[in-house]
Amino acid sequence: MQQTSLITGASSGIGLELARVMARNGINLVLTARREERLNQLKKELENQYSVRVHFIPLDLAKPESPQQLYNFCQKEELNIDILINNAGIGDYGLFQKNEWEKTATMIDLNMKSLTHLTRLFLPDMIQRKNGRIMNVASTASFQPGPLMSVYYATKHYVLAFSEALANEVAEHNVTVTALCPGPTKSEFQETANMQKSKLVDRLPMPDSAEVAEYGYRAMVNGKRVAVHGVMNKIMAKAVSFLPRCWVTATVRKIQERK
Repeated sequence: MQQTSLITGASSGIGLELARVMARNGINLVLTARREERLNQLKKELENQYSVRVHFIPLDLAKPESPQQLYNFCQKEELNIDILINNAGIGDYGLFQKNEWEKTATMIDLNMKSLTHLTRLFLPDMIQRKNGRIMNVASTASFQPGPLMSVYYATKHYVLAFSEALANEVAEHNVTVTALCPGPTKSEFQETANMQKSKLVDRLPMPDSAEVAEYGYRAMVNGKRVAVHGVMNKIMAKAVSFLPRCWVTATVRKIQERK
């Protein structure tokens, strides 16, 4: 029997490439994002290329009612979600006191609240079936504070901490939780986060979303709890725990300053 995966933020970047990886591996899909036209195009692409069924529902998951609407949609369509991919998220670049509060609030709601709510909705069904996988897309930003993106880094630290704790809680039910922690990745994220002038984006080589998605899929299938993509990212993620916090924070600030 084919499995079904729900992917949020599936219209671009890592989410879109995860949908392609899942379809290539014979997994049916439920896709959600705000852009209906892109979801419809992706549905046609994947159903034409692979033997999978693709459902989609356009939603803004930053809205408090959207997670429940998504769960209700799956219930109505009689779709058991075997794999939940919480990928939807946004960032914002700049000094906290100068950033627009509306975007900051949306980031908090989308990166943390929506992810947590969706997990709470779909997890009990996985526990009842004694089978399931959850992937929460965090970031290498999870491992340290991030001046000039202070709220984004903080939300991703939440995702990592939540995922690790949850993985421990649900292991006895044959449910796995993976926190995927990519570094900067070629996608629309940099533009929507206003990062085009950051030295972090300008000077560091970035993998493409397809490479990160393939790595994340393999890590999830293998039940890995924390999956950091890239050798240098792995080294840095471990190194920050041994360095003075003020030095780490100052270094991140220097890396992220404008060109």
